[in-house]
Amino acid sequence: MIIEKYLTGLLQVNTYLVVDEVTKKGFLVDPGGFSKKIADEIYEKGYTLEYIILTHGHGDHIGGVEEFAKLHENTKIISSELEKEMLSNATLNFSRETCGRIVEIKPDITVNENDTLTVGNLELKFIITPGHTTGGMSILIGKFLFSGDTLFQQSIGRTDFPGGSFDEIKASIRNKLFLLPEDTQVLPGHMGPTTIGFEMRNNPFV
Repeated sequence: MIIEKYLTGLLQVNTYLVVDEVTKKGFLVDPGGFSKKIADEIYEKGYTLEYIILTHGHGDHIGGVEEFAKLHENTKIISSELEKEMLSNATLNFSRETCGRIVEIKPDITVNENDTLTVGNLELKFIITPGHTTGGMSILIGKFLFSGDTLFQQSIGRTDFPGGSFDEIKASIRNKLFLLPEDTQVLPGHMGPTTIGFEMRNNPFV
């Protein structure tokens, strides 16, 4: 599995390009803005961008969705079922404030707790982790967890936006993410990587 991280958008979100080395099929996680560097990487290496997967609907994580989708006409946009309202409503997703323009998106596919998806030889599992937003989710592939804005290194996502809840985000982390093996690598939407074990012992918020 190939995992490449890029900083995109006005707020420099961690955007991940994930590709199965054998089939060259892959997906993007949270394109906060369009990046020619990512587009060139996909084209030059012959990757097939099958999906754009959104951990949640805030504008800083979705600003590049439309442009990437236009470049790859068969690419499907995926979000959790509970995040559809935020994605489609610029007032709720703060896209004007975080992207400088209105971004409203209708996902092609919505997922729920423990749904799975195969991309090439990669098996993805979706874990619904509300608290930062109503329908926020994390994506698990083996020992790698894309946590969006739920879990950060020694921190957690903000809960003072519409749909946020401090109690819910703590429950999501404690009752779902902290049940994963301690050596699970956490790749968050902002800041650097961490592990489940490190956060269990050192995160002051949970």
